[in-house]
Order: sequence, then structure tokens, then C-alpha cells
Amino acid sequence: MFDGLTMKDDQDRAAGKTSADVKDSRRDRLKLALRENLKRRKSQARGRSDPAASSETTDASLDDASGEKP
Repeated sequence: MFDGLTMKDDQDRAAGKTSADVKDSRRDRLKLALRENLKRRKSQARGRSDPAASSETTDASLDDASGEKP
């Protein structure tokens, strides 16, 4: 009728699968977070290494319509 299995056996089997799935899921989330963090840091580094491009746009906004600086 019960095939010799107890409720505890069923829980242990389910916990074993779940624990492996949780570890894999956690590993995948960490990989993704690290990859996104690396992309963000590279983008920030590129922004810091090219200050001339950002200052040119700032200077251009100070120019008036005639192209002469005040």
C-alpha cells in the first residue's frame, strides 16, 4: 500500500532535488549579476577615460546661436 516509503523519505528526496536546483539558480543569478556589474564598470571607465568628448558638448551648449562665445 505505501511501498515502504515514509513521509520523511519523500521529504528528503524532494529536499535533495530542491537544494541542487537552488544552488544552480543561485549560481546563475550570481553569474548574471557579476556580468552586469562588469559591463557597468567598463562603461564607467570608458566615460572617465574620454573627458574631452564630454567637455566639448558642455562648451557647445554655452555657445549662442551665432557661434560666438560670450
